[in-house]
Amino acid sequence: MPTLAPGSPPVLDVADPSFSITSEEVHAARERSWYATTPYGIAVLRYDEMSRLLKHPKLRQGSVAWPAHNGVTEGPFAQWWASWILNKEGAEHHRLRRLMNPAFSPKLIGGLVPRFQALAAELVDGFARPGECEFVSEFAEPYAARVIAIMLGLPEEEWPVIARESATIGLAMGVTLREDLPRIEAALARLHDYCDALIADRRANPREDFVTALVKASRAEDGRLSDAELRDSMVLLIFGGFDTTRNQLGLAMQTFSRHLDQWDLLAERPELGGKAVEEVMRVNPTVRWVTREVLEDFTFEGLDMTAGTTVHLYSESAGTDPRVFPGTFDITAERKPHFGFGGGAHHCLGHFVARSDMSEALPLLARRMRDIRILPGATWMPDSGNTGPVRLPIGFTRAS
Repeated sequence: MPTLAPGSPPVLDVADPSFSITSEEVHAARERSWYATTPYGIAVLRYDEMSRLLKHPKLRQGSVAWPAHNGVTEGPFAQWWASWILNKEGAEHHRLRRLMNPAFSPKLIGGLVPRFQALAAELVDGFARPGECEFVSEFAEPYAARVIAIMLGLPEEEWPVIARESATIGLAMGVTLREDLPRIEAALARLHDYCDALIADRRANPREDFVTALVKASRAEDGRLSDAELRDSMVLLIFGGFDTTRNQLGLAMQTFSRHLDQWDLLAERPELGGKAVEEVMRVNPTVRWVTREVLEDFTFEGLDMTAGTTVHLYSESAGTDPRVFPGTFDITAERKPHFGFGGGAHHCLGHFVARSDMSEALPLLARRMRDIRILPGATWMPDSGNTGPVRLPIGFTRAS
């Protein structure tokens, strides 16, 4: 644990099931200090300090030890988790990132935008009830899963498989990881089979697409992605891309339901779709905190940080820090970068995909669903770590 600076910092009981990372308690703590203590280590609450610590050379990605913390140290899941580019550091991280970057090029993803637009319209047209929908199951989940299918060249009608297996792997983020491990590893095996078949197909029948770009990735100084690296990276893309987009779309609807003037503006000016995504992710990100671990002792802003300390960087608290972001939710405002996609060396590799698909979906939703309101019956994941709606009934006036 760190050595506390003079003057007691706030204490946040993050382990309490009722704790909310976006609560007034956290925002009040932010006004007292740039950090708080928690049962896990420290929580960074302000924008400037988070920005600097995300890039600090004496911090490493903190999620790598999560399986071991839960008694999972071997087997397919532990091996897959350790393979994540997110959990690599130094030269190995840079090698994987250089090899994978071309597949995430704006040119490749940009060519899919018309399909994203048509998909969003199709889903809205298919709502079962006039003036009402269950947003997660009727839009966010199929949209996120089918976007992944489109990217990978999978049949779109197989989207429930992507959704189901990704949701099962998502159980690994919870404290019941060890009990859920057989289900998680079965889902992982099925996605591995999917990806192995895709890789074999693109080797035999290359296309101008994302998977072919990964399969062909090579550099003289970096070699090629191995079969295991290809497969593991693609499974991570399926899981991470589905989970993040589904959750973030639901959080966007929650945010805009509180700012209907901005929803109307987005309907009138669809070119603001990109800025709408950035503003939503600033104030209501699905990734509530970014985890880092102190590699060696150092002092930061008067706080002695000791090796092994867990550092949670609170993205919503930093994103709404009044020292940096005065005023309210505004999709026309010029803002400093948010931390919804992390930062530093571990800035999300797939950020352009998420930005592209959401920036197409939100303006269409705004045009077609006016006067949105959250109806009774909404249920939510815990407001810590990664969050989003489980069920989100929305009422609206259908635009003519």
